Amino acid sequence: MHWNLPNILTLLRLLAAPGLAVMFLYFTRPYADWCALILFVGAAVTDWFDGYLARAWKQETKIGAMLDPIADKAMVIIALMVIVGFSSMSPWLVLPATVILFREVFVSGLREYLGDTAGTLKVTQLAKWKTTAQMIAIAVLFSQGIFEHYLGMSAYGMDAQLVDDILSNRVEDLHGLRWKLAGMDWTGRVGLWLLWLAATLTLITGADYLRKSLPYLKETR
Repeated sequence: MHWNLPNILTLLRLLAAPGLAVMFLYFTRPYADWCALILFVGAAVTDWFDGYLARAWKQETKIGAMLDPIADKAMVIIALMVIVGFSSMSPWLVLPATVILFREVFVSGLREYLGDTAGTLKVTQLAKWKTTAQMIAIAVLFSQGIFEHYLGMSAYGMDAQLVDDILSNRVEDLHGLRWKLAGMDWTGRVGLWLLWLAATLTLITGADYLRKSLPYLKETR
């Protein structure tokens, strides 16, 4: 195995994936959310850099080609697991997350069954947009957790009537409750919209991959 810089970046991204869940075991919120967000964004950036450097420096290797999709899927699956686990289990969040997880497992199994033939099925531009939508959606949803917990910390010790008066603009907002609530609301909405977009692209690209695989499946009976 040739451990050049692109491959090392890919390996670090793979090792960072379980770190997303570990953050919530050893840090309290919102610090766990901050650490997970920084770790996830850093891993997403290296996802672009390792591929770019491998092509630019002509350092594409079999180990890199094998680890790269595994690292991507591990990051997405573990991040979605954490987000759903700490959510209110809203069906609007659980359903797109389930679609994404199912597709990733299904396509991975299909690739394994096809073996070397899977390498002939090129990654489409739509699949790249799917991955981008997933990464941005997850980063935004981690941001929502940050706003949510800073809002809770700011409102700690206040009675419900005072909080309502502040949010209704009847009392001066000395602790920034209104902008924290707005941040929580908008990151939640945008993150959810992007997750549904990613789930839709996931279904389309998954169906396209299955369609392209059918001739090879028939040949291997």
